[in-house]
Amino acid sequence: MSWAGPEDIYLSTSLASYLDRKILVLLRDGRKLMGTLRSFDQFANAVLEGACERVIVGEQYCDIPLGLYVIRGENVVLIGDLDTEREELPPHMIRVSETEIKRAQKVEREASELRGTMRKRMEFLDFD
Repeated sequence: MSWAGPEDIYLSTSLASYLDRKILVLLRDGRKLMGTLRSFDQFANAVLEGACERVIVGEQYCDIPLGLYVIRGENVVLIGDLDTEREELPPHMIRVSETEIKRAQKVEREASELRGTMRKRMEFLDFD
């Protein structure tokens, strides 16, 4: 039997206050998941019911349904409570389909890769 340190106790009690509430989870890879917290453990492993991934590209967004979702605690950066009474996004955000958001993600990724390639090509100039 392992001993739970004080930090484990604080984690457990703080997550317990989110049980059966809609939460937002930010993962290490940048993904944002939303859903109802149904269970967790001392390692911040969590089970979300009715989970969806919120994808935002520019002023477009899409909530991709995931269903029941298990998250490994080591991937969690942030867990926060969602206020269901308030609007979750600014009014200028446009909801689009999953197909459209994936297309926008691809365009954004290709543009980022192009910027990285151009930066590498320009390194020889040494602007410093």
